[in-house]
Amino acid sequence: MAIDTSGDLWRGENFEDLADFLREYRPGGYAVERVSEAACAGCAGKSFNVMADDVEGCVQRVCVVCGDASFIADSADCMDEAGLGECACPCGGEKFAVAVGFAFRGDGEVRWVSVGLRCLEDGNLGVYADWKIDYSPTAHLLELT
Repeated sequence: MAIDTSGDLWRGENFEDLADFLREYRPGGYAVERVSEAACAGCAGKSFNVMADDVEGCVQRVCVVCGDASFIADSADCMDEAGLGECACPCGGEKFAVAVGFAFRGDGEVRWVSVGLRCLEDGNLGVYADWKIDYSPTAHLLELT
């Protein structure tokens, strides 16, 4: 299915829809060139509760199946300053599929990180946090989804 854009909120059914949504979003005005689907390292689950602080650029996902918690990209670096709040869909749902979009600089280093969520209750798509990366090297960020 393609993304449903007929309502106030866009809806999708799968990872491809969420990836397309992130590409359309263009964080900081930059094209998202790579999108990675989050999967739990412990059990390979793809359903998460998510906590975020968009101001600090900090996102943590917690697997609904096994409870394993992981920070996305370089979020662990700012967790002490972050005021993480639980993400919730406008429908009230708190379980999400998670995708991380990356925009790159001309030298191949990560320029921007965007965290997209698809509500597992109603399919609403949203970007709950995004932040600029202003250091190098950044290759390790691609593995921290």
